[in-house]
Amino acid sequence: MDRLKRNKKCCLTERVMQFGEGNFLRGFVDWMIDRLNKENGGDYGVVLVQPLDKGLVDMINEQDGLYSLYLRGLRKGERIEETRVVECVTRGINPFSDTEEFFACAKNPDLRFIVSNTTEAGIEYKANQNPKDFAELTFPGRLTLFMKKRFDEGLRGFILLPCELIDKNGDCLKECVLKYSRDWGFGGEFEKWINKENHFTNTLVDRIVTGYPRDTAAEMEKEFGYLDNVIDTAEIFHLWVIEGDKKYAEEIPFHKIGLNVLWTDDVTPYKKRKVRILNGAHTMMVLAAHLAGLETVKEAMDDELVYSFMKQGIFEEIIPTLDLPEEKLTQFANDVIERFKNPFIKHYLLSIALNSVSKYKVRVLPSVLRYIQDKKSEPKRLVFSLAALIAFYRTDAANDDADVMKYMKTATAEDILSKTEYWGENLSFLLPSIEKYLEDIEKNGIRNAMAKVVN
Repeated sequence: MDRLKRNKKCCLTERVMQFGEGNFLRGFVDWMIDRLNKENGGDYGVVLVQPLDKGLVDMINEQDGLYSLYLRGLRKGERIEETRVVECVTRGINPFSDTEEFFACAKNPDLRFIVSNTTEAGIEYKANQNPKDFAELTFPGRLTLFMKKRFDEGLRGFILLPCELIDKNGDCLKECVLKYSRDWGFGGEFEKWINKENHFTNTLVDRIVTGYPRDTAAEMEKEFGYLDNVIDTAEIFHLWVIEGDKKYAEEIPFHKIGLNVLWTDDVTPYKKRKVRILNGAHTMMVLAAHLAGLETVKEAMDDELVYSFMKQGIFEEIIPTLDLPEEKLTQFANDVIERFKNPFIKHYLLSIALNSVSKYKVRVLPSVLRYIQDKKSEPKRLVFSLAALIAFYRTDAANDDADVMKYMKTATAEDILSKTEYWGENLSFLLPSIEKYLEDIEKNGIRNAMAKVVN
């Protein structure tokens, strides 16, 4: 079979620079741009910039920027499998081996958008960096140099869409750029240009991208009829929430083709929704499910008791504590449950269980506290999940900081609940319920104990 290649030279205008050539951006942002080009007559070419010295750029260039994307999941209960060749990537650049080609992109007057996904640690400021030592710079440091080249050309600024999973990612990126500008003496006019001519957005991204399908790649290539070294796979669900002036949405109009891309004045409620419902449901469910002898999220969704426990927790205890309109919460929750049921994704409970103490504090505890404040009663499934957490940490399956595991394995429930460094406050007021649930788990087993808190 021949390698996947273009039949003719790509004629798209490079309007997007993307820091990151990995699975997520190719299975999320580039998929959206490719659809915009094909379904709405768009002309958005994407130039990929490799954020690390080692990466996929060479393999992507070998295929003229083309790759196959395979989407698999459930939509309203129906199994969906979609395959497309993504054609919006014009080329990839390794800036470590071809720094001049990278900076030459700053001279392109059509370049308008900068997308990034350099991992949560990528948006970082380090003091005393040398702008002449390109390889040692952080991503914001390299971006600062790129934007300075742009400024020196007298060209307009960018709309920046960082996809790193940190709070206020756009604000953090802008802060780093301004710090480097001051460190390197780029001057007040450049800083003014950064502030006035560039739009740093805060974003929330949501899609499970499972990447290269090692187990089935050969079969897929046989089905496609061509070789593809950078096949990507992802779920059907997608959501991109962008905090910024909605006028910019018209410059890249995803809404015109029905994509789940929302421009908003405040991304915070949507992030809270994701953390509390999707991540919170994971954390409240997985430890009890593991104690019940299950291994994967799909198995938990197929287990009537565990499924009921999680669903009641979401709809009766988490959703009432959130401030978005009920229809937006209910639809998102139904989507989450369908995603958990995805037969194509094997998501192990113990993988989700990593560092569950800190996860419970961020993902579940705020719902517990808000519910008690509003309802003047305890959310019994969410509180039960804390008892299940304590029971789980008394087993050898827990995976956390060594000191946390040592303490949780032998401490009393009273000592655990009063440990404010774990929870941010003293939770001793939950002790009567936690002790009752723990006793029930130990005497009668997790399933019998769980059944008592399920309607």
